[in-house]
Amino acid sequence: VQLQASGGGLVQAGGSMRLSCEGSGLTFSRFSMSWFRQAPAKEREFVATLHRSGGSTFYTDSVKGRFTISRDSAKNLVLLQMNSLKPEDTAVYYCAARNGGFGSTTPGDYAYWGQGTLVTVSS
Repeated sequence: VQLQASGGGLVQAGGSMRLSCEGSGLTFSRFSMSWFRQAPAKEREFVATLHRSGGSTFYTDSVKGRFTISRDSAKNLVLLQMNSLKPEDTAVYYCAARNGGFGSTTPGDYAYWGQGTLVTVSS
């Protein structure tokens, strides 16, 4: 299993950005797919997760209403659309896959990780 995250960069506060996570060696319908982020000097934190069915999502409170997780199964992509970005969203964003139950916010529950993509939001 390999996950490749992309789409990060520099954006002004209030702007939008879309992250992509391309998966290989796995079938998305068998995995819960999630995004985490890690800001400098902080622990990795949960951002959003998508049920393997594609039918349910869960977000951390700070991004609700601004971020949307989705997938394009035909292209083996998991997407994170980020709108109304704030400087506190600045972090390295990681996609992760879990062959297990839905809804875990604990990094240790995820067996597979992408390499991370840096998102910087300027004020």
